[in-house]
Amino acid sequence: MQLILASQSPRRRELMGLFRIPFVIRVADIDESMDPNKSAREEVARVSRAKAEAVPHDPGDVVIAADTIVVCGGQILGKPTDEADAYRMLRLLSGRDHQVMTGLTVLRDGRCEVCTEITDIHFRELTDGEIYAYIATKEPMDKAGSYGIQGGAALFAEKMHGDYYNVMGLPVCRLGQILKTIAPELTEESQ
Repeated sequence: MQLILASQSPRRRELMGLFRIPFVIRVADIDESMDPNKSAREEVARVSRAKAEAVPHDPGDVVIAADTIVVCGGQILGKPTDEADAYRMLRLLSGRDHQVMTGLTVLRDGRCEVCTEITDIHFRELTDGEIYAYIATKEPMDKAGSYGIQGGAALFAEKMHGDYYNVMGLPVCRLGQILKTIAPELTEESQ
């Protein structure tokens, strides 16, 4: 039996380390595009499930997959395509509330637990200089919504309600609860 993380995200890899359970990484090669006519909450869950189902695994293996998006004013913000797109997203988030949604899927032997964790965040008003300086760090370029809360964008977030780790890309508290039901022997070993 293996614990498999279906993600290449260094942040998810780091957060999985909190469980102190050995795991392997297998990256899913799927189309992650979302239907803008459907609920963002449902779409991010659908993509996480597709990732989990796409990675090779053996009977008994536990597969964990996640997908994270930012939603502001009804717009889904994934990873920026370039610096201009990062600027557009950060300008949209400036002075506003938004939600970070992570679809989380855990598979084992035909059993599938899927959920969407949501964290509410409010960014203070940002100046163009702050936005351009942040983009110059290149930090926004591989992150949903063009920011990493664990990095420079910590200076932008005035308020947060929900799981901090969800904003990083993996709701560890929720994942821990799911693992207790789907793979209790893993969580007992980590105690």
